[in-house]
Amino acid sequence: MTLTLTNIAKTFPGGTKGLLPTDLEIAKGEILSLLGPSGCGKSTLLRIIAGLETPDAGARIVFDGEDVTQQSVETRKIGMVFQSYALFPNMSVRGNIGYGLKIQGLPKADIDRRVNEVIALCRLTDYADRAITVLSGGQRQRVALARAMAPRPRVLLLDEPLSALDAALRGQLRDELRLLLRQFGITAIFVTHDQDEAMAIADRVAVMSLGEVAQIGTPEALYRNPATGFVARFVGDAMPLPGRIEGDQLHLQGGVLNLPEPADGKEVLVRAEDIRIDPTGPITARVEAVTFLGTHYRIALAGATEGPLFALHSGLSAAKPGENLRLSIAAESLLILPKGGTT
Repeated sequence: MTLTLTNIAKTFPGGTKGLLPTDLEIAKGEILSLLGPSGCGKSTLLRIIAGLETPDAGARIVFDGEDVTQQSVETRKIGMVFQSYALFPNMSVRGNIGYGLKIQGLPKADIDRRVNEVIALCRLTDYADRAITVLSGGQRQRVALARAMAPRPRVLLLDEPLSALDAALRGQLRDELRLLLRQFGITAIFVTHDQDEAMAIADRVAVMSLGEVAQIGTPEALYRNPATGFVARFVGDAMPLPGRIEGDQLHLQGGVLNLPEPADGKEVLVRAEDIRIDPTGPITARVEAVTFLGTHYRIALAGATEGPLFALHSGLSAAKPGENLRLSIAAESLLILPKGGTT
């Protein structure tokens, strides 16, 4: 199902702008992530799509050519998975999944058939008659997804679906969630503040800030070609390199970098993986802290710029705190972006 959003905005009582006018086109079967920090408007947009919030006048929400802007949440045929999952603890897995179908008044045979279908798809057959209270976090997530999919919604909305899980389980379930959404073949929109989650699951990501979409694109496009410093910081943790720009040179506290192009009036950023420890490098820095992360070390550096800088270093050992290093950064890895982007 295609979803077209036109001029979607939300002004709360008192005049606070929760969402600035927003246009989006989501293709049939596409998984779109709304990514951004708390308060950026992503959950407000999701709730407007669901019919849980009323947009400002002039908005238009179209499902497959049908204008649903004035329709109630019940008639939009939306599936929703919330952060808390909102499962009924007094019901079995089967009871939870079939509850919405029962409320719709479907014949028992149809309910049983649909429940069995999504139970098998979500790999819950062995848990079908168990109580929700004895399930793990990952199993509960699958139950919530199965319950949302059983009524065959036109679009699936997910609000921070993995944030209630611990870090290790969250990483494991990212791939599982993407696989399930692919199997369902449904148009899905999910809200998250976690860039790794958005990039692992979504076909496209809409990065939001201060009530508007700062940039939308594939994870690769956002990472490699961010439009603003905010997007570069949020997708890939790019760090600003504050210094004096003179044409194609950047004068930092710890030395001078060559730029790939003149950057007067622009902002220069770099990602940690692009900073190299190099005995012949043009930048000097002092090691402040070293964190071992298994496949690499994360080294906190001081003195290269006015603020802290972090480098990722692969190898069997790393420099010690207090040591002085020289660094190099390839000119082509620097991000040169317009100033004044959303922050």
